[in-house]
Amino acid sequence: MQEKELRTTTKQRVIIITIAVLTLASTVLAYLLIVLAGNKSNNTAETSPELAALQEEYSQYQSETNEYAATLSQQYLEEFKGYKSRVKAYNATTANSDGLKTVDLKEGTGRELTEGDTDYFAYYIGWCADEAIFDSSFNDSNDPTALNTPLAAGIGLIEGWNQGVIGMKIGGVREISIPAELAYGDTQEICGTTNSPLKFIVMPIADDKLSELSKKMEKTYNEMVEKISSN
Repeated sequence: MQEKELRTTTKQRVIIITIAVLTLASTVLAYLLIVLAGNKSNNTAETSPELAALQEEYSQYQSETNEYAATLSQQYLEEFKGYKSRVKAYNATTANSDGLKTVDLKEGTGRELTEGDTDYFAYYIGWCADEAIFDSSFNDSNDPTALNTPLAAGIGLIEGWNQGVIGMKIGGVREISIPAELAYGDTQEICGTTNSPLKFIVMPIADDKLSELSKKMEKTYNEMVEKISSN
């Protein structure tokens, strides 16, 4: 197991973020489409059938993604659940002063992630200094029985995550300690306060079918937005 410290700069303060899921809830999407379409006064009736068809297509891709995610869960659950034992309390002051640090728990066998890389998915566990898990890929952080759809990289991830995965290989597992300035800083309260350091365990994976479904969903969503905007 190899530990290495990455150099950080204070100007890389992060304002972003929620750790996002891969898919949008279809009911929320439907509501947004209705509201947006309702603001178009002239051609609503004309475009409604087309929008309905696109929405149905999107929902179908979402269902396929969820079904496929269940098979991935069976493949990765037992291994990833084993890393939950790494979730332990830590000193917040020390974590902030130490800067960004990583520990490789498992060496991957796939390609190496580079700076700005978003072509991967990931299972993860994120926790606070008091050992409380604030977010994870588990369906239940206390007693996980399945993994949710893996996170798609590049959806507003905190800078500490983006820097922390550099050099990882697909299929590997890494623990990342992130100081507050590379997490939420003083812009957002998390773990009960601002300026909280965070820790993550990250397992990046690459999957052609999941990538294909993700691209189809994105394309269909963009077509719906374009259709509404053009009316």
